[in-house]
Amino acid sequence: MPRRRKGAKFEQTLEFKRGRIVGLREAGLSYRAVAARVQRNSSTIMRVSKQWTDEGQTARKSVSGPRNVTSACDDRCLVRMAQTDRTASSRQLAAQWSTATGVSLCASSIQSRLLQRGLRARIPLYRIPLTQNHHRLRLQWANVHRSWRADWQQVVYSDESRFNLWHHDGQIRVRRYAAERHIPECIIERHSGRTSGVMVWGAVAYHGRSQLIRIQDNARPHVDKTVKSYLDSQQVQLLPWLAYSPDMSPIKHVWNIVGRRLVRDLRPVVSTDELWLRIQTIWNTLP
Repeated sequence: MPRRRKGAKFEQTLEFKRGRIVGLREAGLSYRAVAARVQRNSSTIMRVSKQWTDEGQTARKSVSGPRNVTSACDDRCLVRMAQTDRTASSRQLAAQWSTATGVSLCASSIQSRLLQRGLRARIPLYRIPLTQNHHRLRLQWANVHRSWRADWQQVVYSDESRFNLWHHDGQIRVRRYAAERHIPECIIERHSGRTSGVMVWGAVAYHGRSQLIRIQDNARPHVDKTVKSYLDSQQVQLLPWLAYSPDMSPIKHVWNIVGRRLVRDLRPVVSTDELWLRIQTIWNTLP
């Protein structure tokens, strides 16, 4: 008597092998003979054969477990709700869903359905508000300077930047697809705010950088009349610059590097003087 062969634990019988079991049984082979051929337990052969006799099919039945509360149509409605209010959290969407349908749905289920549809909560892209005139002037400025080559090596970019004593991690999230980072619905406009921090001034050029200066009393060094008079006396030519265009200056990326290194430093900062020392250290170690 042949020994009964045992399949691997939890190994599923594929649809092709189920059809083969039915074919071998109809050819007159016994349960044990079919089990030896397909390397499955006799109980599996009997179950597949009985399903074919009773139901006329061999497809696996659905696995056990809780069924989804939402249908495919409901999931599409959830996606539309999330796209209508991109900044709504999963809890807020769950509350909106309960109000609209009368069906309770937990926040984790909302998040799971949206993830299945490719909508993931991501940090939004921030920008300053620009008018149509700002857009026109930007394009005009770019067209004037697009033929510059070596001239850019002679330009010094100076700017001030404010580093706050307390950082936020961007708690606001927007639900978007991977390619939707720059669409208006996924961008949040922000203005400079007054919080405790340090204002600094610096300059970068093709061949190096300046000493970092701490600005006191909210001074505006790049527009001060004394500074303008000094630059005129030294015959320093000013490059015309547009309003609301800090993102067009390369020094913006330098400030971003300093800010990221400050955030990575997990040591607590208790005063603006300590923050200033850390900013100086980072600035002096830049290449």
